[in-house]
Amino acid sequence: MTRHTPPRPVDVAALFPELVPFRREALRLHPRAGNPTHRESSFGGPLLWPAEEAWPECADADAHVDLGNGAPDGTATPLVPVLQIHRADAPGVPFPDGTDLLQVLWCPFDHDPQYCPSPVVRRRAAEAVGEVRAAPPAPAGAMEEYLPSPCVLHPERVTEYPDADLPGDLRRALRERLDLLERETGLEYGSDLASAPGVKLGGYPGWTQAPQWPGCDTCGRPMDHLLTVASWEYDGVWSSWIPLEDRSAAEGGREDFRDERSLSVREPAGLMLGDAGGIYLFECRACPERPAAHRFDCS
Repeated sequence: MTRHTPPRPVDVAALFPELVPFRREALRLHPRAGNPTHRESSFGGPLLWPAEEAWPECADADAHVDLGNGAPDGTATPLVPVLQIHRADAPGVPFPDGTDLLQVLWCPFDHDPQYCPSPVVRRRAAEAVGEVRAAPPAPAGAMEEYLPSPCVLHPERVTEYPDADLPGDLRRALRERLDLLERETGLEYGSDLASAPGVKLGGYPGWTQAPQWPGCDTCGRPMDHLLTVASWEYDGVWSSWIPLEDRSAAEGGREDFRDERSLSVREPAGLMLGDAGGIYLFECRACPERPAAHRFDCS
């Protein structure tokens, strides 16, 4: 089943033309519980990983932090799959020449100094993978809330505008008009009109706190947003961003926050990053090696 985000309730570009220069395209991935194979794009599913290539382990095991859930002390920890997406399933997302498969894994323990899983990015040419590596052993004692349940993807391109990343002078200039829109329609710019919630490629990070854009250690340029991994596909009990195909299931959440039908839409992968926060991956597209960095925040 495909997923379709409802059109924004108002024409943002027409009402606020000052925002048009800041418009970006994002790819909502809409993960939903399923049984993907290693050859499919997936969230938390098996990876198309060459049998002859060693399975990656945490490169910074000494940075494991025990926040009361336990953590291995300096021992090698196999990484767990987070995302695999083929170029064919990621329209509008730039891939380096010679690659058509993006893979993201992370160590499912808190790491100093950000107190979150430590992710890594791998890119490869899918057709170059011959024999596929068997599933790796699960890391002993891994935090369950950092182990995404296998999900199939339903990629969809959407248009976004900045929320936390909206320049302060522009926010002040638009404040009265945004407040008027909210009084007249009940629409809140940040939650209804700006950036899409949930797991997505590109667009704007799903910040819950002040933005923390990293700069490239190699060239010094600001990095590009690659991926938002969010705890939830939407915040609270309802959202105007819920896909049309999921609205009947999500209705359960209006009465019961833990209703199984709404959980299947709001929390399909079973993640909880901090207090319903997110991990944001960035890359430098100006450098051939595509160095990556990540940031974490939560409510």
